[in-house]
Amino acid sequence: MSSLAQLIGTDGQPLYGRLEAPVQDINFTDFDLRTPMGKAIPPGRRGRRFNQFQFIGIHSDAIIAGLAIVRLRWVCHAFLYLYDTQSGAWKEHKFTRPLTSGLVFGQRPNDDVTAFRHGRNRLTIRATPRPGIRQLRVSLADGTRIRATIDESTGYDPLALCTRTGFTGWTYTQKASARVCHGRIDWQDRKYDLEALGALACVDWSGGYMRHETSWNWACISSRLSDGRSLGLNIAAGVNETGYNENTLWLDNRQIALPPVHFRFDRYHEKHGWALTSADDSVRLHFDPVTAYRDKINALIMASNFSQYLGRYSGEIDIEGETLHLERLWGVAEDHYARW
Repeated sequence: MSSLAQLIGTDGQPLYGRLEAPVQDINFTDFDLRTPMGKAIPPGRRGRRFNQFQFIGIHSDAIIAGLAIVRLRWVCHAFLYLYDTQSGAWKEHKFTRPLTSGLVFGQRPNDDVTAFRHGRNRLTIRATPRPGIRQLRVSLADGTRIRATIDESTGYDPLALCTRTGFTGWTYTQKASARVCHGRIDWQDRKYDLEALGALACVDWSGGYMRHETSWNWACISSRLSDGRSLGLNIAAGVNETGYNENTLWLDNRQIALPPVHFRFDRYHEKHGWALTSADDSVRLHFDPVTAYRDKINALIMASNFSQYLGRYSGEIDIEGETLHLERLWGVAEDHYARW
């Protein structure tokens, strides 16, 4: 996998746009960060204003798992949810610690460790460029265990995007969906063999000097079409559309850019379906929510109203002279407000 060495150049500015390859080093402290009035912020204080997170979703017709590790200005946070699609069993875990206590979070998306520890609960994501894998290890006090390996070698072509954010900031995001995933989840006296289930994974590594107050919607699918081809989908609105957008489809690992997409849903009637449509009518999707992970924080120093829905997508996407038909594919849809 080819890559770019660093995001911030010698002029103190990042590379903007949809990049030709992922970036090895998100050297954010080299960015010429300033206040809106132009006052320079010294390198030693730049780390406090930098937010970053890594999310991994594992999807199959039997089990769906979602895990995130988050570094914010005043706290670090992690969550894990598990959903058995057959029985409807659901379990979620949330952990929060002050500042960076218990947190390890590097700045190399494809060659580093992201980890969170809270008592007997440990969550670790380790990315290794050779041979090109991302390992997920979870060990929780209640006995839940995850040992999963995501293939990031053959056909790995992630989205790498950097856009302006607010008046003085930027956001870098690296995402890939529908990646082959091996390993096992042990939960509720059941053992889920991810390879046997044909599980596919999505990975989202994002960081930046984000808006103090922000919101976004996000849609993600890691599944297979009825003809057996893998389909990964990443659609977002509200955060990375400053001259570019991050909307991307992976068809059998081949990356295809998509146009801007509008999310239509009723935030206060959560069982209602969502519609995702593009202005050129090439994206026509319907999402039926089934269950959700939610988290609300309203504190003096920060606030978050976060909902990530699990459900099924149906509809059509027109690409390169072909119409892809999605028939009740599992995926997620996200609605998030944040002040940090």
